[in-house]
Amino acid sequence: MPDSRTRRSVEFKRMLSRELTQLSETSRSGNQVSEYISSTFLEKQHDLELISPLPKEKEKKKRPMSQISGVKKPTSTHSRNVSIPRFGVSTDQEELLAKELEEIHKWGVDIFKISEYSGNRPLTVTMYTVFQERDLLKTFKIPADTFITFMMALEENYRVDVAYHNSIHAADVVQSTNVLLSTPALEAVFTDLEILAALFASAIHDVDHPGVSNQFLINTNSELALMYNDSSVLENHHLAVGFKLLQEENCDIFQNLSKKQRQSLRKIVIDMVLATDMSKHMNLLADLKTMVETKKVTSLGVLLLDNYSDRIQVLQNMVHCADLSNPTKPLEIYRQWTDRIMVEFFTQGDRERDRGMEISPMCDKHNASIEKSQVGFIDYIVHPLWETWADLVHPDAQDILDTLEDNREFYQSLIPHSPTIAQEEKSLSRGAGGGSGGAGGTGGPGEKFQLVLTLEEEGETDAESPDSPDSPEEETETGQDWTETDPNQKPKALHSQRVDTSDSNDEDGELDQEGKSVRLGT
Repeated sequence: MPDSRTRRSVEFKRMLSRELTQLSETSRSGNQVSEYISSTFLEKQHDLELISPLPKEKEKKKRPMSQISGVKKPTSTHSRNVSIPRFGVSTDQEELLAKELEEIHKWGVDIFKISEYSGNRPLTVTMYTVFQERDLLKTFKIPADTFITFMMALEENYRVDVAYHNSIHAADVVQSTNVLLSTPALEAVFTDLEILAALFASAIHDVDHPGVSNQFLINTNSELALMYNDSSVLENHHLAVGFKLLQEENCDIFQNLSKKQRQSLRKIVIDMVLATDMSKHMNLLADLKTMVETKKVTSLGVLLLDNYSDRIQVLQNMVHCADLSNPTKPLEIYRQWTDRIMVEFFTQGDRERDRGMEISPMCDKHNASIEKSQVGFIDYIVHPLWETWADLVHPDAQDILDTLEDNREFYQSLIPHSPTIAQEEKSLSRGAGGGSGGAGGTGGPGEKFQLVLTLEEEGETDAESPDSPDSPEEETETGQDWTETDPNQKPKALHSQRVDTSDSNDEDGELDQEGKSVRLGT
């Protein structure tokens, strides 16, 4: 079975690579989209010139390579004789915070308000609230003061000067993971220990993130890249920092777990956090699609996951979905995340420009298109992932998919139109044929497209044309990411067969000269 999953993952990468090649030839923005998706969501290696550290950086005091960098010791500890505040932290806006936390079990809670009302401690109050609601403190005999001390230390190790990958994002992923764990299709599927591990993994998954991608760290010959041999650099660092903090005074929240429990939890957490490396996206999606096609359910409609491989695949995809959930949230919240990630991207682009490096896709503030990038990000990455997850837990995630599609249409509507685009739109719409349920076709700007991930039978991949590109191999991670598309070009991606919805007079369609639309869904 692992060989089959690997084969399918490679095939998915080949299909996406072919479509990105076509997209890159359509326009300058299409090329930028193609480069970004390829460099971020596919494992791809380039022959790149490494940039030496700037002179002032060379002057920094050297430390042993075995030392985990960036770990801040707790600035305060809680005594067991001191009562813990209602939500774990002291705040003069407790009632407003309480009102927001009443929605903690719902999709789309306003995590920014929770951050504001908690005095910029969203991760601590979210984890404390979730752990209390799930009774995890009692189940695993976690002293409340130890839990708060650890969480405050963890939150302090998220950098406040990083616009996106900070403790607000971590709290958002924790809250989203908590909701996904509660989906009816997964009711009573996971053990308390697995739930504990999933929430802990979500909390630490981006700790001490510097606000730059894995590839930036590799290209600049950074100490972290050297320490982790260019492999999932940031994800390995987040794990190291998260587990190292457990060793600080009164921070070991797992002190009362048995040795076997600690070993099992550590393995699950490592497997989950490493899965947040965005370059692993296609592997995860292929595994998830395979699971959907072979899923087993109980008589009550609950998923049957009877081995570690299946269980960890669901947990890995769960945290991956939570990590890529911004476009599925209410629009006003989604737009705040978009603003924040663009600040982070542009900051990296400025650093690359100052160093004389090639600016990474989507990181050049002089030519990036936020609207186009969001449409492309949803079309190529987010929608295929969430649609497959929705198939796995059907019908539990339908509302999430509906919000995602509405948000995509919002950004699509903001893309300016030109006479040339309008003419192309008219030509393409002749053969669009309309999509069933409003989700098919390649016509006008309001139409959605679907991504069909068709898994070929054994041996079919060998029939691919000899010029098909091999699966790309690159390590890059940026958290929430985007792509760009021309406004009326519905991207073609991850398909093994074309779905013909056109009439025979479709030769005018510049982007689909065969007169065939592409369905990206199931």
